This record gives sequence, C-alpha cells and structure tokens, in this order.
Amino acid sequence: MSGLVVDAEKCVGCGRCVRTCANDGIEVVERRARVLDGCVSCGMCVDACPVGALAVERDESGADTSGYRDIWVFSQVGADGVVLPVALELVGKGRELADERGCRLVAVLGEHSDADDANARALAAAGADEVLRTCDDRLAHTDVECYAAWLCALALERRPEVILYGATNFGRELAPRVAVTLQTGLTADCTILEMDRERGLLQQTRPAFGGNLMATIVCPNHRPQMATVRPGIFPAPEPREVGEANVTDVLLDAAVYGRVNVLSREKVGQGASIADAPALVVVGRGIGSKKALARVCRLAELLGERLGCVCEIGCTRPVVEAGWLDYSHQVGQTGVSVAPRLLVSLGVSGAIQHLAGISGAETVVAVNEDADAPIFGAANYKVVGDCMTVVDELIAQLEK
Repeated sequence: MSGLVVDAEKCVGCGRCVRTCANDGIEVVERRARVLDGCVSCGMCVDACPVGALAVERDESGADTSGYRDIWVFSQVGADGVVLPVALELVGKGRELADERGCRLVAVLGEHSDADDANARALAAAGADEVLRTCDDRLAHTDVECYAAWLCALALERRPEVILYGATNFGRELAPRVAVTLQTGLTADCTILEMDRERGLLQQTRPAFGGNLMATIVCPNHRPQMATVRPGIFPAPEPREVGEANVTDVLLDAAVYGRVNVLSREKVGQGASIADAPALVVVGRGIGSKKALARVCRLAELLGERLGCVCEIGCTRPVVEAGWLDYSHQVGQTGVSVAPRLLVSLGVSGAIQHLAGISGAETVVAVNEDADAPIFGAANYKVVGDCMTVVDELIAQLEK
C-alpha cells in the first residue's frame, strides 16, 4: 500500500505538518496526525516533521512488465483524411528507438470506412514495420471516447512496450485518458527520447520547473510507457522504398460509440501555421519596439523571394505578452515547435523553453548584442551586434 503513513508512537501532535501542507491532506486530532483524502503524497510534511513521525511509502512492485513488445505510434489523421506530419515525425524517431531496442515499430491508424491505402503506405515509407489499421466511420471524427476505447482494447490485447503520441490538441486529450485506463505513466511534451536497450526503459526528457532544467523521466514498473511529443521536435524521415505496406486490419468493438455528433467544422484561423514554414524569422524583445516589425516583415518577404518559399514571422513569449504579435506566432515550449530549413533569430536571448522549440531547425542564424546569449549555443551562424542594424543591411543587400 503506498501513501503517507504516520508513526503514532513518534507523533507529538505539534501541527507543523498541517501548516506545511498545501492540499488539506493532514490534520491533528487528539495530538496525533491523521492523513486525509486531500493528501497527494508530495512528502513536504515528511521534511517538516521534527520527530520523523511521517513517511511516504511507495508501491514499487508495479505490474508485470514481461511479455510487452514493440513500439507503437498513434498516427492521427487530419480533417482532410491525411495522416498528420507529426505522426510521420514520430514514426521516424520510433524507427530509431525500435532499432536500438531490437523490436518492431507499429503505426496505429484509425480512418473512416472508405479510406484508401495512402496513409498506410506513407507510414510504411516513413519506417513502420506494420500498420495496425481500423477503418470505421466511428473513427471518422476525433471523438476521444471512441479512440480511447479502441486504443485501450488494442493495447490490452497486443501489449505494446511503448506508445508515442503527437502533442496535438487531440493527442493531449487522448493520451491521458488512455494512461488512466491502462494504469500507466505518461510524460507530456518530450523534447528528447532515448531507449535503454538492456532494460527496455524509454528515457523521456522534457523541460521542468518553468524550463529552468531538463528532467529525464522513466516508467520502470508499468507498461506501456507513453509520451507525447510536439510537432516539429523531430525531423520527418526521408521516405524509403517499400513495396506493399504490411497492413493488419482490426475491427472496432460494436459496443463502442460516440456521444458527440459533429454537425460542421470551421477553421479557427486563416493562413498557414508557422510550424509548417520552410523559413522563419523569429524576433525577441531585442528588436526594440513594435514599429520595427515592419522592417522585419520586409526582410522575411525578401528572404522568401530569394529562397523560393514562404518565410513566416515567429516570436518569443515576451513579444506576445507585450502585444506586438499574437500567440499564433509564438515559438518555443509554450508556443509552437518549429523545424524550418532556415531560421533567422533577431534579438532573442534564448531561454531554454525557446531553444527546445527550435531544436528541429536545420540552419540557425542568430543576431544579438550579447556575445554570451544562450541563443548562440544553438546557432550555426552568429552575429554580435544590433539586430535592427543587421536587418537594414540584409534588406539593402537583398533588394539589390
């Protein structure tokens, strides 16, 4: 049995544990501490107890982890019926993990009943050994209840060792529901995934404590191990030559049904997401003022013309908070993760959350007045100087 326990012989009823607890998880009755339902076993009262009367006991036995095999990637399909790019990115990363572990990589795909084989072929070309597919109109819409029931039933039957999800709005809703049903762990918004080959432990690294440090999390006692990853964190793999995709069709239980009927869909915003931009100019507070954005936009326009692609504008969180740009432009762990071919960073210091969001960029050009700015650690080309002076010079050169 896990949780907070009280040694009645040692407890003196001083009440320091009550004053320390932030969750109304303990009380003192007749000079003895008593654990309440609000206790979350955080252990703060244990540290505060002057007589050592409190302890947190944890059940480390967990479930039987033997017999679990394979790495699964939940392959979400968009409203257009095409598998999302983040699914292909995760298949590429899953291929590396599966090779390291010496197991198979399985893409799990739910589609409407009249779907063709295009998505299965794309997943196979990205590296999946098998595509586990269900074609059913109940999966035509992103109904979390239907998808959770479907995925949990498959996992209970086939016992995957790892399941990876894209951290889309739907993925963030689906993954916790599956984790609770399967009684396993889940790490959100991972930026690094590595495999311990000997023990089969997925090492899941993500920013913690407001991005001030990187925490590596493992789930040693429960299966499947599960993690969500933001779009753009890992590069999409180059498609490989495959013949017929290895597709296994499975049925959705007849008892599963959705309680939500989708009547229509409307787009929230217009235009392409910065996550899809092949080139990006990202600005921080170092550009000086909102007025400088006009010159930055001109630079992005000229770069796009020169590169033959769309060049979008991104920004850091302080720029959004200042009202210079809206949230859809925010790049970083609390915004959008990007992976452009070219990223030009202007006046960005490089907080760890921001660096996590640009880790997928192929080439980074950074301009900052501070020679010790953390952004330079992620840059391929570094310019120490006033960023707007550099912008004006770049515009002048490109206009020639």
